[in-house]
Amino acid sequence: MQKIIEIKDLVKIFKDTAQEVVAVDHVSLNISAGEFTTIVGPSGSGKTTLLNLIGGLDTPTSGSLHVDGKDISLLTEREMTTFRLHHIGFVFQAYNLIPVLTAKENVAFVMELQGRKKEEIDKRATELLEAVGLGDRMNSRPSKLSGGQQQRVAVARALASKPKFVLADEPTANLDSKSAENLLDIMERLNKQEGVTFVFSTHDPRIVAKARRIIALEDGKVVSDKSV
Repeated sequence: MQKIIEIKDLVKIFKDTAQEVVAVDHVSLNISAGEFTTIVGPSGSGKTTLLNLIGGLDTPTSGSLHVDGKDISLLTEREMTTFRLHHIGFVFQAYNLIPVLTAKENVAFVMELQGRKKEEIDKRATELLEAVGLGDRMNSRPSKLSGGQQQRVAVARALASKPKFVLADEPTANLDSKSAENLLDIMERLNKQEGVTFVFSTHDPRIVAKARRIIALEDGKVVSDKSV
């Protein structure tokens, strides 16, 4: 399988006046296209920091991080913004939808930033919302949607740009049990049927149970990496 994320000796140190905190400590790993992988570990283990580094939301202190063959640590902030727009989808626990836009407009917005044609945007936004079970709520604003529905819009938005992979940071944290199960079923189906690559950071045992690879962190280090 094609390696789309290649990490070697990655280190992230946060500094303040009192001390240094090594959040990611010489992590090396690869993630291939089509994986359904979760990064687990206790609070403070470095899960979210590692996900943010992979997504170019933070910069490493040292080491190399190649995404789709490009060393993203060498990109300027503007270049990284453009790279994320075309290569990486994000799903956050806080949904991060634009409140004044409808569900369809939220999904379409990413494609508008990419400069795609209106007909293509309309078609893909419709198809994605139907794929996540929201074909009847396209014109609803986030305030009119439940938490689970908002997170499904966020998944559709993450896929709109046709990214190489989707990073999902605690995507079920704010959802009730049924909504979480529905969301995970949708993401698992998208992974298996359409080959969408997902990388999760989570405490949720339901995500861990569905993952086909589990990477465990402790004190910023990889302590286990197993396929299931």
